[in-house]
This record gives sequence, structure tokens and C-alpha cells, in this order.
Amino acid sequence: MSSDYEISDDENYSYEEEEEEDEMEVEDYDDGSASEIEVDGIGDDFKVPGGSERKVYEVDYMSLSQPDVEKIMATDVNYISGIFGVEPAVAAQLLRHMNWNKEKLTDKYMDNASQVSVAAGVDLPPREPTPPPPKASSSRQSSTGPTRTARRSVAETSKTSKSTKRVASPAAGVQSFVCPICFDDSQTETMALMCEHRFCSSCWKEYITSKVRTEAECTITCMAEDCNIVALDPFVKKALTDDMETWERYQELLVRQFVSCIPHLKFCPYPSCTNTVSCVSAATKSSLLTMVPIVACSIPTHVFCFGCPIDADHRPVICAVAKMWLQKCRDDSETANWIKSNTKECSKCQSTIEKNGGCNHMTCKKCKYEFCWVCMGPWSEHGTSWYSCNRYDEKASVDARDAQARSRASLERYLHYYNRWANHEQSAKLSMELYAKTEKKMEEMQITSELTWIQVQFMKKAVDVVFKCRMTLKWTYAMAYYLSLGNEKELFEDNQRDLERAVEELSELIEAPIDPETIMALRQKVTDKTVYVQKRNEIMLEDTAKGYLDGRWSWNATVDGL
Repeated sequence: MSSDYEISDDENYSYEEEEEEDEMEVEDYDDGSASEIEVDGIGDDFKVPGGSERKVYEVDYMSLSQPDVEKIMATDVNYISGIFGVEPAVAAQLLRHMNWNKEKLTDKYMDNASQVSVAAGVDLPPREPTPPPPKASSSRQSSTGPTRTARRSVAETSKTSKSTKRVASPAAGVQSFVCPICFDDSQTETMALMCEHRFCSSCWKEYITSKVRTEAECTITCMAEDCNIVALDPFVKKALTDDMETWERYQELLVRQFVSCIPHLKFCPYPSCTNTVSCVSAATKSSLLTMVPIVACSIPTHVFCFGCPIDADHRPVICAVAKMWLQKCRDDSETANWIKSNTKECSKCQSTIEKNGGCNHMTCKKCKYEFCWVCMGPWSEHGTSWYSCNRYDEKASVDARDAQARSRASLERYLHYYNRWANHEQSAKLSMELYAKTEKKMEEMQITSELTWIQVQFMKKAVDVVFKCRMTLKWTYAMAYYLSLGNEKELFEDNQRDLERAVEELSELIEAPIDPETIMALRQKVTDKTVYVQKRNEIMLEDTAKGYLDGRWSWNATVDGL
């Protein structure tokens, strides 16, 4: 099926030729220094060991522009049009009706072409046969039937001729047409689909524009009530006349509908971006349990996850666990844990009570019930020894305290991971604000030293690395929250600790004041630490990715799909 989505040879584009060109580029690059790669082409300062092959935590994907996707759609349309012998516009609507599943469409169309066409809105439903008029009785027909029939025939003939003249008169003068939508009888241009429901051209244009621009609909049906005939692409273009902006929006909606139906395609979620990403390796739900498919369109800053709605890089945690963590942060589950940890319910009216003093003699403000805060029993049974509860060790009280302790421990554990997750998120945002300060530092370095603008780019690169690694650290805490206790989690937290320590050291170097006498030493320190932080980040991502493939990770909660 993948061959159906290759761009035709007429456009001089071939995936095989592209692979051969990539191989030639790799061979030309292999000049004895292939063990080192430059980072962003800044220079020899940033060289980290590695090869040109794809890393284990990366996925293969391809960015497609809107014209590229339209060529793929045209290939499918021409394929169906040739098999069924229908117009390309009809074939396109049939494919949209079947969510661009060519195999399913072919099977159903071959079984019952009329039914599929009617359901897709490209053909009229078959008319029900008109029942014959009831026959008269034999005695009545023999006596008076023939004479009356003849008279009726003459009368009907005259009425038919008059009605024919009345129906034909509007066709002679177009001025008498009244649009059923705007009730304007002065319209001279009208349009109608195969259902012959005719409306004025201005109403058609307003209707299609509203559907496309306001409702973001690409399937536009007839304006008549209970009519399911669909306006095909040529009709839509003719109705819009010179409104090219709406027509381009309509074309974009058609591409989006196509992309949403193909599992290995995903539209770029960034605003005003019309690019599409193809990632075959992440097209199934089962594959998302062993990889984190982070991709980017042709715009490098448009980074998002192919497997879930998170519009950011959430490596190293897989999509299912990331969704669980975000849901936990959004819902009120931890608020409930706080209530359980810091409050109790009145034994009589079940009102929630928070202790605001040191005395254990509690009085419910709602029902005035007096009870002991320690054992939750009636205060009347405590006598004068209210300060030393004699029922402290009863089983009911022990169970209540155990439940409260477990709730408090669960809350503290969650807050431990959430605070660090939120801290790295906030630090990443501050790192973005640090770019402006870094540019000033770079200009100051250039003025107070002999370094060129290219040579001071090491500061900007360091900020980029810090931001990227903080995003990695942020999601490691979400993953650690759901990891089961064991040696694997301890090794994971060791890598997490090393990366976090290195990131904090690099952040301190970036924010350190500039001394003109030590600029060269600072440059060397920042450069070395940047390379080291990059390496620690790769180790973290590679180890978790291999763990997914080897099945090393075990979770303390039920993960969707596992």
C-alpha cells in the first residue's frame, strides 16, 4: 500500500534516487574524520563523538509540503477514476467518503456501485415506483365508464397544455426566478447541483464561504432541506468565482482531511503551518509503547510528538505515561489527597473538619457533635482525661491513622516529583528569556576581546543545550514517578542525577559575570561543559530508549496498551 503514496516519476522524484544521493553524500564525507560531527556548523569547538547513523532514540520521518500531499492525493484519485470510469471529482468525493481507503472503497463499489454513490452524495437516490390508479368496477365501467373516460381525457389534455405553458413561461424569462434562500427575484445567475435545487449564485457563494471559513468544512451539501447531494470541487471553484483566498482554504481543508485518514501522516500542529510529517514506524499504537516519535516539519523549530497531542519533545517518557502524568497534574486527585491528609469527617454528619488548635476536644460547627480528634469517638466517654486518649490503640483508630498516613505519603511523593517537574519547566522558560541577556554578553565579549562574532556563538549554543536538557530532565521526573522500585529505577535516577548536575554547572557558567581578562578561559570552560552536557543527555535518552526495546521498564500503575 505504501507504493500508492509515491510521487509520480513525471515529477522527477524518486525515493530510490534520494537514498542513492544520501549514500553518495555519506561516502564523500568519509575522509578520515567521520568519527566526529560538528554541532550546528559553529566550528571545531563543538565536536562530539558519534557516527552519521540514526540514534536509537530517534525515528525516521519525512516532512511533506502541501503540494507534495496534493500530489499523493491526485495519485489516488487518478487510480480510482481509472478503475471505476468516473470523473476525477467524483472519484475524489468517493475516496473522502471512505476515508481514503482504496481497498474498502473498491470492494464496496464493486458490490453495489449505486448504493455507495448515493451514500457519498454523488448520485441521486432511486425513485420509488408510482402505484397505478385503482381500477373501476366492471358494471360501472361497461355502462358509463368509456364516456366519462373520454371526457376526462379531453379535460386533462386541456389542463396539461395550460400547465405546460405555465411551467415553460419561467424558462422563457429568467427575471421571474425567485431564490428560495434570499427571495430575490432580480437574480439572473443561478446554479444547481444534479438534484436540480436551484439557488442564486450569490447565495451559493455566501453559503460555501461560510462553510469553509467559519465552520472549516470541506464536505458541502446542497442547501435544500433533506438533500444530501455534495458539491464537487469544480462546482465549489465556480461558485467562489474570484475568491482565491477561500479556495486556498478549501484546498487546505481537503489536505487536512486526507492527512487525518492516513495513519502514517500527521499535520503540523503549529499555527499557520501547512506542512505534513510522514512517520511510518510510529503509525500503530503498539509501536508507541517502545518509542517516543518526536518529529519536526521543514521548519526546525516546529518540534512535536507524532504519537500524541503533546506539541513538544517529551522524551524519554512514552506517550501513554506522559498522558497519565499530565492528567494527574490537571485533575483534582491530589487535592483530594490533601483533604484526606489534613482533615477528618465528623462521625455524625460527615462534614469535613480541619483542626485549627492543639486541643483534641473537637466540636462540629454544623451538628454540634463533640468527639475526640485522635480516636474519632464520642468525647463523653473520655471523662476528665481528655488530653490522654485512653482509646488511642483501638483497631478502628489504628486503621484510620494508617489510611491518613498512606494518603499523606502519597501526597508527599507526588509533590516531590511534581515540584521538580515544574521547576525544570520554569527554568526552561527562563532559559528562553536568557537569550536576550546572552546576546548582550556576546556583544560585550566581542568588544572587550579579540573574538569574532562567530567565535562568541558558543554562549548561544550553550543556552540552546541547557534548554533542551531541561526539557529532558522535566520529563524524567514524570517517568520516575511511575517507575517501579528496583535496580533499573536506581540506574535511571543515577543518569538523571548526573545530567541534572551537569546542567546546573553549565547554567552557572552562562550566568557568570564577564571578566575581560578571563574571557578565553570562560570560553573554554563553557565549550567543554556544553559538550559534556550534550553527551550526558544522549546517554540518558539512549538508555531509556534501549530499555523500551528490551522491556526493562516496569510501571507501578496500569499503562494503556501494556
